[in-house]
Amino acid sequence: MTRRLGSETLVIATHNAGKLKEISALLAPYGLNCISAGSLGLPEPAETGKTFIENALIKARSAAQSSGLPALADDSGLCVDALDGRPGVYTADWAERQWFEGKPGRDWYMAMGKVEGLLCELGDDVSRAGHFACVLAIAWPDGDSADYEGKVPGTLTWPPRGTSGFGYDPVFVPKGYDQTFAEIDPAEKHRVSHRAAAFAKLVAEQFGG
Repeated sequence: MTRRLGSETLVIATHNAGKLKEISALLAPYGLNCISAGSLGLPEPAETGKTFIENALIKARSAAQSSGLPALADDSGLCVDALDGRPGVYTADWAERQWFEGKPGRDWYMAMGKVEGLLCELGDDVSRAGHFACVLAIAWPDGDSADYEGKVPGTLTWPPRGTSGFGYDPVFVPKGYDQTFAEIDPAEKHRVSHRAAAFAKLVAEQFGG
């Protein structure tokens, strides 16, 4: 049986205040006090995994071992069928400006353009199918862990459309919709997203009957 969280403090393995706020709100009904790895001054481990699960566990285990508290981490990205699942775990790396310009920061339009360019190189009839994936991992200081994966299928479009969302949202049309994730109402996106699917599995196992 998978170990369950109790009414305790949970470290969210992030230095991003927005992500802490989002995850804290999702977990608030379950009596957890969420604090970020950043607020504790914990280091950010190198994400050397080859899969979303590996990277999520790296971050969760690092935070749990450094803090002595259970920790939750996520890893997510875009996987394009015709590109053999790329960018996958390198989703954010493709937006790193220093890779191309030698400058700090991320340029998501550049990253979207790279995906589009690679698809165009494969011809007009190339499949534009893909999916967003998210893994949520929980780790305890004694080494126990659990992970939950969510996916949302869709197709890639060009040019980018919409101003909501972030990352590759403007070029991703989820299955069953005509709009991109960046055009869909944010509340609706959160309801059907890959992170929502992973969170639903976590809640069912951790807090279900």
